[in-house]
Amino acid sequence: MPAKIRKNKLEIEYSYDFELVGIRTSLKGYKLAWHLNQGMHTRLVRQPDYEVPLSKGSAWYDHFSWRSPLNALHLFRNKPSNQAPELLPEFPHFDYILMTQSEESLSGNRLQEYLRKVPSVEWAALIPLSALKSKENFIF
Repeated sequence: MPAKIRKNKLEIEYSYDFELVGIRTSLKGYKLAWHLNQGMHTRLVRQPDYEVPLSKGSAWYDHFSWRSPLNALHLFRNKPSNQAPELLPEFPHFDYILMTQSEESLSGNRLQEYLRKVPSVEWAALIPLSALKSKENFIF
């Protein structure tokens, strides 16, 4: 009788130390980044497209980022450049996703208030991480 082979499964639990804000707007990514830079004194800069591996190929998303010693901002287009699913398929109505990691006063609520004042931003809302199945897309 053959011996049973025992398989172990490695489970990794991540710490999600960021907030996500969904943005609905007709602005192009570079123009939205410019508005954020002007009002928040940041310097979001275009980065190479953000790649998310899928079971069949990859998805590519527009990406802008800025870092300081205490803060990081990442602006992603929710819709990919190819025919893949949205970065956050649970929220397809958002055009952009703003990810913030902060150790000072750069909170999601403050970002929401600012974004609502930007011309052409129709809607900005905090996205609860507990409701997301695709939050692993933001671990890089």
